[in-house]
Amino acid sequence: MFSNSMNIGKVYLVGAGPGNPDLITIRGLKILQKADVVVYDRLANPDLLMETPAHTKHIFVGKTAGKPSIKQDQINKILVDMTLTNETVVRLKGGDPLIFGRGGEELLVLASHNIPYEVIPGISSAVAAPAYAGIPLTHREFSSSFTVITGHTVSDNNFPVDWKSLSKCETLIILMGFRKLPVITKKLIHAGKPISTPVAIIEKATYKNQKVIYGSLLSIDHKARKLATPATIIIGEIAKLGHRLAWFQNEDSTEIKNRNQRRSLKRHTPVLAHL
Repeated sequence: MFSNSMNIGKVYLVGAGPGNPDLITIRGLKILQKADVVVYDRLANPDLLMETPAHTKHIFVGKTAGKPSIKQDQINKILVDMTLTNETVVRLKGGDPLIFGRGGEELLVLASHNIPYEVIPGISSAVAAPAYAGIPLTHREFSSSFTVITGHTVSDNNFPVDWKSLSKCETLIILMGFRKLPVITKKLIHAGKPISTPVAIIEKATYKNQKVIYGSLLSIDHKARKLATPATIIIGEIAKLGHRLAWFQNEDSTEIKNRNQRRSLKRHTPVLAHL
């Protein structure tokens, strides 16, 4: 543990947002622009690193499911060690730093070493992915509440999942659960969730190549086979609104259509000479 008299730096836990670099907060961007060190995750858009000064050291500590990756204890040690020689240390996390990102664990380590820190919230993919798919998480006719869980705990005996309770949720949002989708759908159906319940899965939410597929609790496993991570799963009646409100997917084609209409109008409208 460091004494209060030691000259140590400060750690900023910054939420990078759901993927599109434009969606980081103004405060988060300002801190990046003066960072001495950035310790960043796989889901934090690397384009944000271009906002840092030339001297900034970038340290990648991302984890990938099913592949060897850096341990959390090592990440904790990096954060502590970096404060000894750097004034501003940024811990850049995808989404919000305190939602399923082990940010709380890192804060406990920093607090135990008397290292000053600040948390800068970010937009979680739990709310951004549905929004970019045109799915309002609450609507008076469809859903008055929503529940967010992580797919990492589905097969973890240390965190047993109460499927019976989850099956009764109006709207269920599952982060980091794409690889366990077959287990999730099977468990929910077995717990009493109707097989006709609408499901939407958003791949690479907020990116230009965002993809959304729709199905039911029964059919979604087959339809989702061509998708990849990161993906956000939305289960509930509210999911079907994406068919009608998918503004982001239709944005480019709509703009092209409008632009072509303007060109056609200009081409065929006679220019009247002044008499």
